[in-house]
Amino acid sequence: MFSANVHCPINILIHNYMIKWLPKIGPGTLVTAAFIGPGTVTVCTMAGVQFGFTLLWALVLSIVACVVLQEMSARLGLVTQQGLSEVVKSQFANKAIRWILIALMLSAIFIGNAAYEAGNISGGVLGVSTIIGSPTIQIGSIPLNYVSVLIGIVAFLLLYIGNYKILERSLIVLVLFMSLAFIIAAMVTKPDISLLVKGFIPDLSSDKILTIVGLIGTTVVPYNLFLHASIVSEKWNSKDDLPAVRRDTVVAIVLGGLVSMAIIVAGAAIQQSEINNAADLAKGLEPVFGSMAKYVLSLGLFAAGITSAITAPLAAAYVVKGCLGWEDGLKSKRFRMVWMFILFLGVLFSSFGIKSIVIIQFAQVANGVLLPIVAIFLLWVMNQKKLLGNYTNSKLQNIVGVLIVFVTCFLGFRGIWKVLISL
Repeated sequence: MFSANVHCPINILIHNYMIKWLPKIGPGTLVTAAFIGPGTVTVCTMAGVQFGFTLLWALVLSIVACVVLQEMSARLGLVTQQGLSEVVKSQFANKAIRWILIALMLSAIFIGNAAYEAGNISGGVLGVSTIIGSPTIQIGSIPLNYVSVLIGIVAFLLLYIGNYKILERSLIVLVLFMSLAFIIAAMVTKPDISLLVKGFIPDLSSDKILTIVGLIGTTVVPYNLFLHASIVSEKWNSKDDLPAVRRDTVVAIVLGGLVSMAIIVAGAAIQQSEINNAADLAKGLEPVFGSMAKYVLSLGLFAAGITSAITAPLAAAYVVKGCLGWEDGLKSKRFRMVWMFILFLGVLFSSFGIKSIVIIQFAQVANGVLLPIVAIFLLWVMNQKKLLGNYTNSKLQNIVGVLIVFVTCFLGFRGIWKVLISL
């Protein structure tokens, strides 16, 4: 009797809590799910392996940049009920200028998403290869990774049919499970608190620049800025919802950032200087899962990889649809041609004998370099009084936004310079 009396109120409270809060979970969760993918796991683990805790400050910078930029994107979507690409296009009457801007946006999204898609598929391959061994066959003198092709076919079928939501939600649960595993692993490693604190002091040593750009690129994903505005406009339609939109954005992104930090901490415990496969990455989970660690990570990488392999091409198609003013639906031929092209490039780049780790790293660096272009567009739009009225950026938001653009430009140029001088 006592047990029933206790459990019943608890069940009611839980039920009421779920009814109250679940409908308020919004696009912020999708933004977080997008950047907690194979790239985050790989780049953050390698940052921990190579540099210990010394790049935690770069993640703090990335999280702040992500919150600030995604809040602008979400506010834009709520107030205008349009996506970023539609808004930018509508602000210029001059056709020449409009098409130059559209070309820049499309170039940024196509290059970034193609690289990101290759990283997503490679992340799935990285997970599968730990279980089945080397997934490579020889076609003449060319090594072909057949798992990349299989993942591409699965993604193609799911996108073409359109019934991918249940699968996507299931895979997000697996990714969240992997994230929880890293948080527990980070605590189990019992990191040195003094070294942990020192990791939040900025360090711009030349040997760390590409990793810093990669950390920013894996957290602030350029296409998320386009997607966030569009999704917010679908979920909320009243300006009175702005506090809820902001809360959703901040909470989701900060939690995702904490997971990224946990991955760096877990990676710092790996006693190995070179990471080549998922088994090496999984050493960060061994304190919790022991010999099963590689299977846990493999499952998570595959989940993160195939989920993103579905959403990244779709995001690119949405951006093109907005830029070119297409009114037709998701099953139109030209909409499908866009995501097919991005998916094809992703499969192509991930299939031909390049280490998955290298592709994933390149994808994050490419995103970090392209981020300033999209951020400049967003910052400019958020100061258009005729468009946003009283919801334009405040002086503080503009100052922080300009600093973010300056820092990402500086890091991007240094990253490009480092690559050029190493050729």
